Amino acid sequence: MITTITLNAAIDKTYYLESFKPGQTNRVADSYAVPGGKGINVARVAHTLGQQVTASGFVGGKNGEFIIQELNRGGITNDFVTLAEGESRLCLNVLARDSGQYTEILESGPVVTTEDVASLKQTVARLAARSSVVTLSGSLPKGVPVSIYRELIEIVKGQGAKAFLDTSGAALSDAVTAKPAFIKPNEDEIETLLGQRLTNEQQLLPAIKQLMETGIGCVVVTMGEHGAVAGFEGRCYRIQAPVITAVNPVGCGDSFVAGMAVGVHNGWPWEEQLRYATATASANALTPMAGTVRPADLERLLPQVTVHAL
Repeated sequence: MITTITLNAAIDKTYYLESFKPGQTNRVADSYAVPGGKGINVARVAHTLGQQVTASGFVGGKNGEFIIQELNRGGITNDFVTLAEGESRLCLNVLARDSGQYTEILESGPVVTTEDVASLKQTVARLAARSSVVTLSGSLPKGVPVSIYRELIEIVKGQGAKAFLDTSGAALSDAVTAKPAFIKPNEDEIETLLGQRLTNEQQLLPAIKQLMETGIGCVVVTMGEHGAVAGFEGRCYRIQAPVITAVNPVGCGDSFVAGMAVGVHNGWPWEEQLRYATATASANALTPMAGTVRPADLERLLPQVTVHAL
């Protein structure tokens, strides 16, 4: 199966407004509340795509109860570590229909104890032992050491599964030393990771090769509507995404990770994995809720994705 780990799970609440006026009263036209956090988005998309998936990580309080309840309602298997204290975060996404602009307001989340971290490591080891892919996604809650992703990658690899990593900042810099099978930095994140300014797309190629030479199996640098540049087994590829009118771009990166996990799990050829992941990300942008894909959109967009070697 595919396992997803979300250390900072959330309730993702999206407000749709006809227009957003800062400093004034704004009335909501439509709203949605779903279990969120990057790994949970990955799990929801992978489940929609027909894969057996288990969502794990930390949850706490009444918000944590809502997250588990809604995952169960959606038929998504889950195995979370419940925190003794603290409340899982609430994240707001305000989208103005007239301008298409969105504003995210993200809580920091609960404080995690040393005992909670130890419980999570045991859970990850148990789940990784029966998984083909384990995705590790998102920010770190308070109390979690910056080394946590590196330690979890080592656990996952020790159980024979492939570790996918999607995080940023110090957590990313530390974790890549454990040589995950896949990372997905955006343009800003790869600059921070390598400590160098990349002023054009062509400069991504040596940067990606530099990371692959450290032992990372696959490096994908995402560029939003402009697609991605990817590296695999020493070669680089350019992926062109379909041209669409996005409804809500939140969760596209998580959907890309889900698509890649599905491709790896099923043993598809490398180019097919990239095409499928890109189409999945684009399909997510056509839905009002983060981490949601309509299979019909995916099938329609898939032939529009191009992948060529550089």
